[in-house]
Parts: sequence; structure tokens; C-alpha cells
Amino acid sequence: MSSLEEPISLDRLPSLSNIDHHRFSSSACRPRGEDLGMGHRWIEGRSCSTSNSCEEDFEEYNRENFMWWKQRRGTSRRGISNGRTLSLGRNQVPNGNISDSLYLPDDQYNSCNYKYTMDMPNKLLRDIPKYVKIVEVGPRDGLQNEKNIVPTSIKVELIRKLVSSGLAVIEATSFVSPKWVPQLSDAKEVMEAVKNLEGTRLPVLTPNLKGFEAAIAAGAKEIAVFASASESFSKSNINCSIEESLTRYRAVTHAAQKLSIPVRGYVSCVIGCPVEGAVPPSKVAYVAKELYDMGCFEISLGDTIGVGTLGTVLPMLEAVMVVVPVEKLAVHFHDTYGQSLPNILVSLQMGISTVDSSVSGLGGCPYAKGASGNVATEDVVYMLNGLGIKTNVDLGKLLLAGEFINKHLGRQSGSKTAIAFSRKTADASKI
Repeated sequence: MSSLEEPISLDRLPSLSNIDHHRFSSSACRPRGEDLGMGHRWIEGRSCSTSNSCEEDFEEYNRENFMWWKQRRGTSRRGISNGRTLSLGRNQVPNGNISDSLYLPDDQYNSCNYKYTMDMPNKLLRDIPKYVKIVEVGPRDGLQNEKNIVPTSIKVELIRKLVSSGLAVIEATSFVSPKWVPQLSDAKEVMEAVKNLEGTRLPVLTPNLKGFEAAIAAGAKEIAVFASASESFSKSNINCSIEESLTRYRAVTHAAQKLSIPVRGYVSCVIGCPVEGAVPPSKVAYVAKELYDMGCFEISLGDTIGVGTLGTVLPMLEAVMVVVPVEKLAVHFHDTYGQSLPNILVSLQMGISTVDSSVSGLGGCPYAKGASGNVATEDVVYMLNGLGIKTNVDLGKLLLAGEFINKHLGRQSGSKTAIAFSRKTADASKI
């Protein structure tokens, strides 16, 4: 195994030492026998005994205090009012098709959960945003890692289906050298086919002035640039140092400003690098500030190889939030170790309200062995729906978009939500 492919060992990652771990009562609201083995689908609180009720358990939980929460810096607060309740529908799944609206289990999974979710904003959820903007990166970050070239017509149809689901931002393609990324050699054709779609922003990635000029000529109205917080990754990915890449992007952002073209900035390897190991939060903060200072309206923090955990994401976010306003930040997690959803949740608790994700979990990192795709958009939307957070995304239509691209790729979805829904649909068709 080469050093480039060697995954980061656990002893090379930083840990968060200032979190007090607390015990939670597990004696209340135990699952019934038929609920065992459901994993994440089981919500604690289905069945309550008379001697140890949900209310009593919540009161005990409510007295606990997370020390790191007290240490948070003053950031913009987007709280949920105490009287707010979750909007939970119970639409049925039609035989043979995925429902266009969110199907949720019946009340047996939520019977003891309503008071808990109404009161919980007093603690962990009081600062999460009411609305989260999802930036869909599947057509670019997802498809660029496919071994086989995806036809232009399939890419265009995927984007159309994603637009129809209500996604506010869809990264359409990348104007990079076809020599290095042959999967996106049709960027001009894709952009020209989708540039007039209404209701959705369609940014494209541009690595330099040449790519920027090609993107504008094809009709792009928004672009993105990408820098790394790891020197080694920068050299292996875009063949230049961090400082050299920032010099390139200053030229790009300057040209974009003249044309009033918005520029988004990406920082890759914000937690770990396949070559260097753990990346210090201070380096991430430096690159993020440079991108912000040169005019990027939003900075997306990318865990490129998916090694982040709550203990490493928190200090990174805190370091960046010192130099870049929290409302200008987004998070971009890969799901190599299955940590993306908790990492997104803690990012929301820190005040971030923009999340990158990829339909069906498409994507990966070609420079890190075992680095799986981006967190699946379906899974993010399902989680946010469960928290009562608006996304304006129709989960049913999003599932259909994922079904479309996976059928072409000839494989199962990387989204646990999509897999669960497909099983429910199959079961319903047998009734």
C-alpha cells in the first residue's frame, strides 16, 4: 500500500478533551420485542412503564449540562421556539412506486416522543436553524469519481430530476482539464443544456482562469474554487502548493467580481489527509479566511476522506468560526466511517445552516483508499425532516432521482433511507 493510499490510523487523529460524557437513563421506554434490531429506525420512547415514564426520564436528562456548550462563542442564534412541534405526516406508499411525499411510520414509533421533541430545544436543539440550505453535489462531485463515463443526456436528466425535487443549489459540473477528469469532459454541453432551468442555482467548479472563462462562455452564472488545508493533498490533487492555489483563485475571484459572478470557496481535507494524517484546525482556519477575504460568499468545509468525528469536527469548526462568520460557512462530509449525520447535527448546533450532500451518496476520494462517497442527500433530508427543519425538498421526488441514476449505474443506492423506502415499497406491493 502506498503512502498516498494509506488510511489515517486512529492514533493520528486529534481528540476533543473538553467534553464531559454523561450517563443517560436507559431503563425507560424500552422497545418491544418486535422493535429489536431496528437500529436507527427505533425511537426510544415507544413504550413507557408506569413506574418510569418518559416525562421523568426527560426531567433527569434536562438537569444535565454539556460543558462544551457553555464554552461556545457568541454566534448567530437561530432557535426553535418552545411551542414548536414536528410536522409528521403519515402518507401511504402506493404499490410499485416511491411516494412523492414523505412516508413516516405510524404513531407507534412516536407515541412518547412528542413532549420530548417539544421540550428538547431547551437543550441540544435550541440553536439549530429553522431552515437548512442543501447544496447538491452529486452531478459533479459524485459523477466525477465514476469509473465509466456517464452520458451527457443522463447527467442532464439527473439534474432536471433534482431540480424538480426542490433543491435550491445543484453543482452541475466542473470546467477542469479533460485529461485529468475525463468524466466531466462534457461540461460545456451539460451547462448549455441546463443553464436556463429556473428555481435552482447551478454553480460549476473552476480551477483557474481558463476554466472560469470556459464556464462563463457556456452560460454559468455561479462558480466555485477549491483549496486544500493539506499541503501534500494540494500538490497531489491540483499540482501546486496551497499558496500557489490561493494566488490562482485571487485572479479568478477578481475576474468574477468584474462580471458580478458569485464565487463559492471549498476547503478540502479539513480533518485529515491521506498523506499527512490529521490536519490542524489552525491550517483550516487560515485557508478558509483567505478564501473569504478574497470574496467567496460562502466557504464549504470538506472532510474529503470522511475521517471526522464529533471530537475532531468541533475544534475545527470553532477555529474557523473565529475568522469567518458562521452564516458564511457550510459543511461537506464524506461518509467513510458512517459519521456524517452526527457531524452534520453538531454543525447545526454550532449555527451552520448550509449542508453539502450527494444524491444516493455518489462520490468518493480517488486519493484515499476506502474513502466512500458523500453523505447521501436522502439521508440528510430524512434527518432534517425528523427535526422539523425546513429544506423545501420533496423527499419522494429526490428518491426518484436517486433511483434514476442508480438504475443507469447498475447498483444499489448508497442511501440508507432510499434502501429502507424501497423495501417498504416492495413489502406494500405484496399486500
